[in-house]
Amino acid sequence: MKWYEMEVEEVERMINTDAARGLDDEEAQMRLKKHGLNKLDDGKRTPLFFLFISQFKDFMVLVLLAATLVSGLLGEYIDALTIMIIVLLNGFLGFFQERKAEKSLASLKALSAPQMNVLRNGEWKRIPSHEAVIGDIVKMTAGDRIGADVRILRSESMYVEESALTGESLPVRKSREAIQSFDTLPLGDQENMAFMGTLVTQGNGAGVVIASGMKTEMGKIAHLLKTTESMETPLQKRLEQLGKVLIAAALLLTGLVVLFGIIQGHDVYTMFLAGVSLAVAAIPEGLPAIVTVALALGVQRMIKRNAIVRKLPAVETLGCATVICSDKTGTLTQNEMTVTTLYSDGTLWNVTGSGFQPLGDFYLGEKRIDPVKEKPLWQLLTFGMLCNNAQLKETKDGVYAVDGDPTEGALLAAARKAGVSKSSLEKLYTVEKEFPFDSGRKMMSVIVKNKETNSRFIVTKGAPDVVLNRTGFILSNGRKGKLDQSERDRQYTVVEELASDALRTIAIAYRELKPGESVETESDAERELTFIGIQGMIDPPRDEVFSAVDECKKAGIKTVMITGDHALTAKAIATRLGMLPIGGKVLTGGDLSKMNVEELSAVVDDVYVFARVTPEDKLKIVKALQSRGHIVAMTGDGVNDAPAIKAANIGVAMGTTGTDVAKEASSLILSDDNFKTIKAAIKEGRNIYDNIRKFIRYMLASNVGEILVMLFAMMLGMPLPLVAIQILWINLVTDGLPAMALGMDQPEDDVMKRKPRPPNESIFARKLGWKVVSRGFMIGAVTLFAFWQTYQSSGENLMLAQTVAFATLVMAQLIHVFDCRSEHSVFHRNPFENKYLVGAVISSIVLMLVVLYYPPLQPVFHTVSLGFEHWLLILASASVPTVALAGFQLFKRKETLGKRRLGMVK
Repeated sequence: MKWYEMEVEEVERMINTDAARGLDDEEAQMRLKKHGLNKLDDGKRTPLFFLFISQFKDFMVLVLLAATLVSGLLGEYIDALTIMIIVLLNGFLGFFQERKAEKSLASLKALSAPQMNVLRNGEWKRIPSHEAVIGDIVKMTAGDRIGADVRILRSESMYVEESALTGESLPVRKSREAIQSFDTLPLGDQENMAFMGTLVTQGNGAGVVIASGMKTEMGKIAHLLKTTESMETPLQKRLEQLGKVLIAAALLLTGLVVLFGIIQGHDVYTMFLAGVSLAVAAIPEGLPAIVTVALALGVQRMIKRNAIVRKLPAVETLGCATVICSDKTGTLTQNEMTVTTLYSDGTLWNVTGSGFQPLGDFYLGEKRIDPVKEKPLWQLLTFGMLCNNAQLKETKDGVYAVDGDPTEGALLAAARKAGVSKSSLEKLYTVEKEFPFDSGRKMMSVIVKNKETNSRFIVTKGAPDVVLNRTGFILSNGRKGKLDQSERDRQYTVVEELASDALRTIAIAYRELKPGESVETESDAERELTFIGIQGMIDPPRDEVFSAVDECKKAGIKTVMITGDHALTAKAIATRLGMLPIGGKVLTGGDLSKMNVEELSAVVDDVYVFARVTPEDKLKIVKALQSRGHIVAMTGDGVNDAPAIKAANIGVAMGTTGTDVAKEASSLILSDDNFKTIKAAIKEGRNIYDNIRKFIRYMLASNVGEILVMLFAMMLGMPLPLVAIQILWINLVTDGLPAMALGMDQPEDDVMKRKPRPPNESIFARKLGWKVVSRGFMIGAVTLFAFWQTYQSSGENLMLAQTVAFATLVMAQLIHVFDCRSEHSVFHRNPFENKYLVGAVISSIVLMLVVLYYPPLQPVFHTVSLGFEHWLLILASASVPTVALAGFQLFKRKETLGKRRLGMVK
C-alpha cells in the first residue's frame, strides 16, 4: 500500500486510530496479539544440546567414533578412551567458541535496543520498541532511532538520516504532505515516511505506525537475508576432500598390510589388530581438533585487534579473499562532512582539518592567510554560519560532533576555524524568519537583521545550479556587479571542477532588503540574489584506509567500492584512495538494471566502482564476482548491505555504526569500524591456512611413515616392527602436541606479499603432497632400517628391535616437525622462534622416555630400556630424512639459480 500518497486523515481512517489520543491500552494489546512483536525474526535458535551434538556431524569425526567402538570391542580400552578424549575436545572447543561469539554479538545488540515515545490513552509514555503496534502515534526528536515504519503526521524541521537503509549519508527533511507519483517511489524519496532503523538528526515530529516487525522495510530485507544461502568456506571443502582421500588410502593400505601379513604366515587375529591400528593411524584424528584450535586461536588474536568472529572458518576464508567489496560511507570514509575548498570573487582557498573539529588553517595556494583580512572569504564563512540550524558540541573527550545536518555542521566547523562563532554573530544579528530547506527547492533562506543598524538582508544557501538560477548579481573585486552569461558559465565550471574532486558543493548568496520590505514566501525571498561563492566539502577518507588498500593491492586483493552515492563522487574518492587504476571502469545502478548476472560477469573484473546501487544490485554484483571464481568479502554497516553481506563468502559488518541486521548476516564484526582491521584479518587468515597446511604435512608424513614401516615389513617377510598400542600412542600423543603447536606458529615474512591462493586449490597443492610422501617414505625407510639392524644384531630380540623402531619413528617425526615450519627448508627459520613448538617437542620426548624407562608402562607398550649404542643408531637414522632432503633442496636451489645466471649472461 502506498501510504505516502494518502492524506493524513485518510491514513488515520485506514488504520483506525486517533492522532489526538492514540490507542488505548486494551486496543494496543489486541493489535499486539494480532500482528506480533515489533521486532525482526532472529530465526530458530539452536538449543545448547543440539549445538553440542552438531559438532560431531563431521565425516571424519564419525569415522573416529567408529574406530573408538572397534578399539573398545577389541579390548583396547586405553586406545578407545584416548580417541574419545580427542573427539570430545574437538566438540567442546567448537561448542564454546560458537557460544562465545554469539554472546559477544548479543552484548553489542543490547546496546542498540531502542525505545519509542507513544501516545496511549491521551498520554505520552516511553515503551520498548518491540511493544509498538500498528496505529500507535509516536513522537520523534533529534537523536531518536525510529523503531517502526511511520507515516509522518507532523514535522518541525525534522531531518532523518537514512543511510542505514538507502546508503545516502545526507539527512532527508520530512513533511506531512501527501506525494503523488505514477511509479513507486524509492525509499529515499518518500519524504512523508520514516523507516525502522533510521535516525532523527534534527528537529522533531510525530507520526503513525503503519508497519511493524517483519512487515517493515527493514523486515523485508531481513526476510531476504533468510532466503539467501550462506556459502561453504574453502577450508570446509578442503577438509572434506582430505577426509575422503585419507579414508580411501587407509582402507587400501590397511588391506594390503593385512593381506601380506597373512600371506607371510602371521596369524589372522594379530594382523586384524594391526590393521585396525593402521586404519586409525591413517586418519589424522587430531586434525579436526587442531583445525578448531588453530581457528579459535586466530579468533582470540582477532578479538585483540577489535574484531569479533562469529563463525570459526571466517578468518581463514578472508585470508583467501580475492575481492573486497566495501561500502563507501562510514567504511572507507569518516562519515563526517568537511569543508576543504572555498571559492569567491575569482579566488580559490583551501582549508585544512578533518571532520567537525574546528581546527585548521586557510591557504591561498601555498601561502597561509588570515581569513579575517580576506573580505569575500570572511563573508562566505559568516553567511554560511548565519543560514544554519546545526550546532557543534564538544564531548568529554574533546571530540566534536554535530547536532543537526552534517552538511551544516561542516559549514559551522569551517567558520569556527576562521574564528567565527555563533555566539559572536548572535550579538550582532538576529534571524527573523526562516524558509527551511526542501528537496523541491534545494535551498534554505533566512531573513537576518543587523542589531546595530536595523538593516535587514536575506541569506540563501543551496545547490549551486539552483542558487545561480536565482541570482542576478555577483561580487567582483569586492563590489556588486551584474552576473552575465559568461560569468555564470565560469561559476558552473568551478562547480564541475570541485565535483570532479569528490567535493559536494554548497552555493551561498544574499540580497539586501529595503526598509519595510515584506517577504512572505520563498519566491519573494529567493530572487535577484547576489552570488557570494561556493563551499566545497567532502566526506573524507579514513586516514588508515590508504595503507590498508595499498596492503591489499600488494597481497593481490582487489578492492571494489559499492555505494549509493553519485558516480562522480565515488570515482573521485576511489581514485584518491588508489582503488581505481588506469582503465578501471565505473558502473551505476542504471547500468546494472540493464544487465543480468551473466552479462555483468563478462565485465565485472574491470569494474572497481559501483555507484547509485540498490540492495538487489549488490547481490547481483556479489554473484557475478563469485561466478568468475572469486572469493568475495563484503563490508558494510547498513541494512541495505546485509543481503550481499550474507551472500558473500565472508561478510564483514561494522560493530559501532552497523545495524543489527548487518551484524546478524556477517561472519566478522569490526568493533572499531576500522577498515585497517580487515588487513589484519587477511594476514591472520593466511597464516591460519599456512599453519593448517603445516600440521597436515607433519601429521600425514608421520602417518605415512607408520604405514610404510608395517607395509614394507610385511612385504619383505619380516616380523611386525610395531605393535598396535605403539602405533596408536605415536599417532595420538607424539603427533598431537607438536601438531597443535604448529597451529600457533608465527606467519612467514612473505605472507602478505603473495597472491591469494586459487579458491579451488587442493590442500595438497604447491608440492605438499610430494613433501608428505617423500618425507613419509624416508621416515618409514629409516625406521625399518633401525628395526632390522637391531633385530639382526641382538640375536632376533623382537621386543628390543620394536622399541628401537618405536623410538626411531618418534625422533624422526620430532626432527621433521621443524622442517614443516617453512615452505623452503628447516634452515630457513629460527627453530626456537615458536616456543610452543619447542615445548611440545620436549614434552613428547619426555613422554617417550617415560614409556621406555618406567617399568610399570613397559609391559603395556611392549618396550624395554635402551642403551647408549641404541640411541646412536636411533638419532643417526632419525636425522636422515630432514637433513638429507634439506640438503637436496639446497642443491636444487643453487642449481636453479646457476641456470638463471647463465641465462642472463647469454
